Formats: sequence, structure tokens, C-alpha cells
Amino acid sequence: MDLIQQLEQEEIARLGKNIPEFAPGDTVVVNVNVVEGTRKRAQAYEGVVIARRNRGLNSNFIVRKISSGEGVERTFQLYSPLIASIEVKRRGDVRRAKLYYLRERSGKSARIKEKLPTRRAEAKASA
Repeated sequence: MDLIQQLEQEEIARLGKNIPEFAPGDTVVVNVNVVEGTRKRAQAYEGVVIARRNRGLNSNFIVRKISSGEGVERTFQLYSPLIASIEVKRRGDVRRAKLYYLRERSGKSARIKEKLPTRRAEAKASA
């Protein structure tokens, strides 16, 4: 590991963010800190993760949602101080790492099948 990677790992450890495991296809709720004048509040943004880019401290992910019949995508930096929390609502069963094809789809064709827990995962949970 070179010096830059080591510094990034130290910075990630220093931030101490609790980031859940999530992947493309998962439905997540991202609580974003929004400053309006002097007030600071958390705004929830719920949608499907269509891409994730793992680059250490520069990791980011794209969340897509349908708002008033219009598709809206937002890119979040994973270790940004603006992100208050990330919550995984639903696990999606997809076969791609990038779900950009959802941009051309709407309605039922844009649905993502839910990933069911495997027998191996159930055995670990009960043990």
C-alpha cells in the first residue's frame, strides 16, 4: 500500500462513518443535511442505487427516484459530511453493476426483483 492509500485509509477511519453494505439495485434512504439560512435539517432522499463507484475516500453512488412522474438522479459522495445516514430499505436482485438501462424504462419494466435471503444466510442468523 502506497502512502496516499494509507493516508486515505487513516482519514476514513478518522471519519468513523457507519455505512451499511449496499449494492446496485438496493432501495436506500439517504438523509442529507440541508442548510436553509441559519437552520439545519435532514432531508430524506429515497430511491434505487443504480451505480456505485468504490475509490476509497472518493467513493460515490448514484440514487434514482421518480418524482412527480419525472426521473431524478442524485450523486452522493460516500464519506461526505453532508450525509447524515444511509438506510437500506430493500435488497434488489440484479445481474449488473451499473443499472443505467433503468433510465430508458418506466413503470413495470423498471421494477427490480427483491433479493430473498439464502439458506446459508438464514443458517448463520439462527446459529
